[in-house]
Amino acid sequence: MFNFFDKLKSTVSKTAQALVGNIVDTVSEEEEFSEFVLDDMEDMLISADLGVDYASELVDKLRGQDMIKPSQVKEFLQNEFLKILETTGSSELSYKENELNIYFITGVNGAGKTTLIGKLAYKFKQEGKRVLIAAGDTFRAAAEEQVDIWSRRSGADIVRRDKADPASVVYEAIQKGRNENYDVILVDTAGRLQNKFNLMEELSKIKTVIDKNAPESLRESILVIDANTGQNGLQQAKVFKECVDLTSVALTKLDGSAKGAIVLAIAKELSLPVKLVGVGEKMEDLKDFDSKEFIQALFE
Repeated sequence: MFNFFDKLKSTVSKTAQALVGNIVDTVSEEEEFSEFVLDDMEDMLISADLGVDYASELVDKLRGQDMIKPSQVKEFLQNEFLKILETTGSSELSYKENELNIYFITGVNGAGKTTLIGKLAYKFKQEGKRVLIAAGDTFRAAAEEQVDIWSRRSGADIVRRDKADPASVVYEAIQKGRNENYDVILVDTAGRLQNKFNLMEELSKIKTVIDKNAPESLRESILVIDANTGQNGLQQAKVFKECVDLTSVALTKLDGSAKGAIVLAIAKELSLPVKLVGVGEKMEDLKDFDSKEFIQALFE
């Protein structure tokens, strides 16, 4: 636990500096929250990828009040950030023992979706679960190969049909999952945002197959977001929320990113909890997200 917290602190260090350190260094020595100080603070929150609306809302809470002083800005931000993360509900990944559990994984190409599926498969395998991957991104040869490699590395099984209709691959995986008593099915999907209509059609078809054949087994619809995309990640989230009923977010490539505040922006704008976070390159570097730990790591 201690080692993981140290790793998390290191992982979010650039975000912590952008989101907390710069503001505390600039503001905390001031006597009062003047308009100049507040404007400066708002600019820094926006440049840290918190989002214009949320940054303005936070700064407005400090305007025209005399309870909170600039010297208390660190505690103010810590409380506000924790509050917004906790409004999204539980950050625990939904799972039911002795049942089939389906996880519908979405996200744009390049977000780290297939890598996350491999690491999530490994995580479940380490817990002794039988895991099946449905290779639903069937038209990109590289995606098929990549998910195949990850299935072997993680020890999971795979249903793969190159160039086949993605919905038919998922249907086959559900039948296999049921007949052979798998615990987990991880559904990979395409993420081509260039043509939103095609993407929505494809994801809707897959979702319909799950809803018709195993509605009681769908545990999560997870959106994978690359932490480095910052506010673009929020725009992606809005498109995918239109396509499917998202339940949660997995944040990849947080290590080395200064844009981890996207976690807070998504919680604020879309009320989606982050449930998984990638903190490195290794197979075991996918962790359950804990909002208290995340905030503590940002502010220590």
